[in-house]
Amino acid sequence: MAEENAELRQAVKVYKALGEPTRIKIALLLTEEQNLCCSDISGKLESVAGSTLSHHLKQLTECGLLNMRKDGTYIYYSVNRELAEKYAPYLLE
Repeated sequence: MAEENAELRQAVKVYKALGEPTRIKIALLLTEEQNLCCSDISGKLESVAGSTLSHHLKQLTECGLLNMRKDGTYIYYSVNRELAEKYAPYLLE
């Protein structure tokens, strides 16, 4: 029962994070190109301010949909494919 509730909470977090069109665009971009830093993502998504992009990346990371890897002063993002397959398989099509 506790495991079922944890999965339900995880699903709600993922769907809530993907409830914003810009976040879906970010997730789709990262399924095509893994390991992009914030400036790379910003360059590919027009009209998204840096602070707004950081907020979206934080939401996607906190729900577990994105993995992040620090390398010096840069943070690189990629899609957590296992979680995407389970809760948002349409991202991987």
